[in-house]
Amino acid sequence: MPLHKDDPRSIGGYRLLDRLGAGGMGMVYRGRARSGREVAVKVVHARYAQDPVFRARFRQEIEAARRVSGAFTAAVVDADPEAETPWMATQYVPGRSLAARIRDRGPLRPAELRTLALGLVEALRDIHRAGVVHRDLKPANVLMAEDGPRVIDFGISRAAENHHTLTETGQVIGTPPFMSPEQFTDARTVGPASDVFSLGALLVYCVTGRGPFDADSPYLTGYRVVHEEPVLDGVSGPVRAVLERCLAKDPADRPGPQELAREFAEALPEPSPDEPATMTLRLPARPSGAPTGAGPSGAPTVAVRPRRRGPRVLLGVAGALAAALTGYLLLGPPSGDGSARAASAAPAGRWAALPAGWQPWQTTASAVAEKGVKQAPGYEGNRAPACVADGGALYCAGSALLPERIDATTGRTLWRSGIAPAGVPADRYVTNVLGAYHGEVLVELTVTGEGGTGRSQSLLALDGATGSTLWSHPVRVDSPGSVYAAGVTLTQEGDGSAVTVRSARDGTVRRTIPVPTGYDCSPLAAGDRPYVECVAAAEGVHTSKFLVVDPADGSVRTLTSPAQQRSFVGVRDGRLVFVEADDRPVANGPDLIYTRIVRVDPRTGERALTPLPQRYRGGMPTLAHGTLYFATSSGLVTAVSPVTGARLWQSRTTLETPGQASVDPSGRTVYLAGGSGRVAALDTGRGTLLWESSARAEVLDSGLLPTVWFNKGALVLATSDGTLFTLDPAHPGRRPVPV
Repeated sequence: MPLHKDDPRSIGGYRLLDRLGAGGMGMVYRGRARSGREVAVKVVHARYAQDPVFRARFRQEIEAARRVSGAFTAAVVDADPEAETPWMATQYVPGRSLAARIRDRGPLRPAELRTLALGLVEALRDIHRAGVVHRDLKPANVLMAEDGPRVIDFGISRAAENHHTLTETGQVIGTPPFMSPEQFTDARTVGPASDVFSLGALLVYCVTGRGPFDADSPYLTGYRVVHEEPVLDGVSGPVRAVLERCLAKDPADRPGPQELAREFAEALPEPSPDEPATMTLRLPARPSGAPTGAGPSGAPTVAVRPRRRGPRVLLGVAGALAAALTGYLLLGPPSGDGSARAASAAPAGRWAALPAGWQPWQTTASAVAEKGVKQAPGYEGNRAPACVADGGALYCAGSALLPERIDATTGRTLWRSGIAPAGVPADRYVTNVLGAYHGEVLVELTVTGEGGTGRSQSLLALDGATGSTLWSHPVRVDSPGSVYAAGVTLTQEGDGSAVTVRSARDGTVRRTIPVPTGYDCSPLAAGDRPYVECVAAAEGVHTSKFLVVDPADGSVRTLTSPAQQRSFVGVRDGRLVFVEADDRPVANGPDLIYTRIVRVDPRTGERALTPLPQRYRGGMPTLAHGTLYFATSSGLVTAVSPVTGARLWQSRTTLETPGQASVDPSGRTVYLAGGSGRVAALDTGRGTLLWESSARAEVLDSGLLPTVWFNKGALVLATSDGTLFTLDPAHPGRRPVPV
């Protein structure tokens, strides 16, 4: 990643070249010494530099890393923990992390697994011989160099003989899916065997794409680590027996590095010359009638896609909260409603906890609101609203609908904003919620003149608590629309010669971006980042420019003709992803035929073109958690790798003309909804159809294609006739309670 304008250009005599990433305590840069040697420079965040606890932890990291000097660890080259901004330089390892390797290419081949396992065992041997316990061994902390893995980041390690720890009472430090039981129950007892447990969890993830204790929350993950047996589906043969020993609950039952080296060498023999290029996991046969994809032998197979891991979790709790977490881990989840009910009613770990006080409500956007809130003038609730979910709030708007806030847990309308000009009938205005930002709701209002002539547009920020207007600005008439992303709004104002970047907080102009001469430009937002797409047509030839906007300062990088117009779907691994379609739509239907993927480096404009091996059909695809999802108007869903274009799985639902796919925050379930309110849920890893719900709409009407929104573990969506309702995905058949 390129340096930001506020990044230092050198530190400790090392010239900084670019960013490598960020950690809990600081930023990591690629640097170069005067001799030309490249290093990785970790710099403590300025906000922590004056904190004596963080400074002490950084000294501890340096001391731990210096004590370790093996072939499979990154050696410390230089450091200054006493500098005004403490820093440390280590050997630079040119290679991706293990997490990125599995995310992009799936589970490891047997030969790769052997090299990784034996390399990590040797790294742990050197770490433990130096008297250090790593305590955060996970895929993100393993770099894949050409000559073997490298273990990095000793930020929470400690000397094994030092019983004093900077972990304060009630804190659990680590990454839950890869933590040992003792890290959850008593961090002071953590020893070398804890790293062996983490190694076992890491290797299961490398083989299956899933951790052995995966769950939708760190608390439930912790409970499983402490109390439940590991899930080792997809791991077989001698290596399974070794991993089972690594994952023993009692540290005394786990093997040491020397024993592990011998057992892995026997369980993972040297590969034969005819070893297959990929590792494919064979799954149990599906029930009759279930969707499947056939492998070469006709048996169902799948390329397992790993789950995205969250950042290291620091669960700092004190007093009653500490006691509650300890009780949860030692005694198990509480009985009754809420998270325990949702988790126990479905496949382990799939469904997240429902919001407190949730009930399966159903209402309309024209429902009677709380006392004192005006009825929507002229709106009869027969049009589908478009909503934005933010925390426990649902902000909705639409044709003839004033913006309103609905409690996503109870379905009650809390306010309805009167932003339309006085006396203007409902059929002459349209509202659109762009997004929510720190208690503010960004809305665009379009008003058509009497008799359909003339039009005005404006951009407004509403108070999320009351619906009152905080600021507003006129938008150019016939503007292509405004967008919100990352704390800024993008819109065209005045004569349309520039795109205006405004602060969402107060509406002040952060920057104006001139529109290229002869181009029509439209703001875009994807993955919470703002962009601008500009298109020009001359003699029947279309050319385009794609502008990447930095929301921090409004600066712009312009890419010339990166891909087909209106084909941008999002960002993956720092590259812009475009999915291009054939100019000719499918006969007698709304679907398009997609032909290739274009990935663009936003720094250099370099393009990678990937022709699709099959012609995937559908509406606009969704890019979520590293996978593309195509859905046809007949309900066929296809998951595709955005890197290779290969089909991961394909499943059929009975939905008619579904909207774009939505993937839950955990990345485990993909949802689609039809205009009648019917919802289909599929497993993202295999494409298995989990369930389909019944219809909710009384009358079908054409309009916006429905989208599933999320309120913690609950689903929220609208039908084509304006019905709004919520679902418990663990019990989709529960009868709704009218609001």
